[in-house]
Amino acid sequence: MPQKDVELILLRQWASYLAMPIWIMDSNGTLLFYNEPAEPILGRRFDEAGEMQLEELSSIFEATTEEGDPIPSDELPIGIALTQHRPAHRRLRIRSLDDHRWHTIEATAFPVEGRGGRHLGGVAIFWEAKAP
Repeated sequence: MPQKDVELILLRQWASYLAMPIWIMDSNGTLLFYNEPAEPILGRRFDEAGEMQLEELSSIFEATTEEGDPIPSDELPIGIALTQHRPAHRRLRIRSLDDHRWHTIEATAFPVEGRGGRHLGGVAIFWEAKAP
């Protein structure tokens, strides 16, 4: 297994100390980590889910618009951060894996750029949305 970039290792450490749900992916579209506050919304501990590709994630973690239309992985905020290298925000619904309950969330994602213009991946921060 190749060594992860130090910036991503430090991001994972940082995320593990925060009380808001955080999701971290590398530049290849591999889920590297989500923290403990994300687990109740996602319905699975990261230790059980492990690393996986963005394409796999969209089939496991079902994401839709508030109207119930599926959202392709490249239109999710984290997908935009990874492929277009720009920040993105969206309100969406995801289905919890443990009880299959829908959660409406607000998600903001941004690309992670290292020194010398190296694209390292992306980070998404999300939270349960309040009713409009």
